Amino acid sequence: MAETQQTEQSDAADENRALARREARDERRAARLAKRIGAFARRHGGAEGQLAYLGQAGTRIVLVGEDGGWGDLVAPSHALASSAAEKAGLTLHESFDGEFAAKVRTGPYEWKRMAGLQLGGREA
Repeated sequence: MAETQQTEQSDAADENRALARREARDERRAARLAKRIGAFARRHGGAEGQLAYLGQAGTRIVLVGEDGGWGDLVAPSHALASSAAEKAGLTLHESFDGEFAAKVRTGPYEWKRMAGLQLGGREA
């Protein structure tokens, strides 16, 4: 009986340590993502974002700068993406449409690439 209780306590302690390690790792990941979001915002005069669920791959953080520049980051989970956005002070939009989407400025590279895809891919 005493051995069973000790084993159960030991297992619970192991689970608690593992949970604490996961939480600490996720906190570091969120901080790194927040740092990258902040760097993007500084380069582009501020930024807004939208979280897009990617399934098992995680969640994409779509960033749009005040100057129309855009980019994205991928977080392993929606919770981690939300935490990073909150830490960075990023204003989040529910969807990528309307005024938010109109802020995006594309350059010659994007237009050429989009036209190439319409005309048959890279060979066109």
